[in-house]
Amino acid sequence: MVVSVTTFKASLAGDAPAKEHAPPLAGLWWLAKGDWDQAHRIVQDESGRDAAWVHAHLHRVEGDLGNASYWYRQAGQPVATDALDIEWERIASALLGR
Repeated sequence: MVVSVTTFKASLAGDAPAKEHAPPLAGLWWLAKGDWDQAHRIVQDESGRDAAWVHAHLHRVEGDLGNASYWYRQAGQPVATDALDIEWERIASALLGR
């Protein structure tokens, strides 16, 4: 199921992410809805680089840059320094394109 970032954002009007979305995308969805805790619960026990990337972003949002750096390393991604919303879109676009 390939979805554009625009369609993914439009889905935020709903009550839950699409069941077809993998946990990292579901985590991004909940974060965009303002539920950091739910997003974190979803990705914290997931393995894989995609979940680690979302996990890094979550800790960056939280302001815990040391923990975020750890998760960026696990994800094989550089530590982000751009605006949080720009990074969110970059991650969503990458994950939706897979």
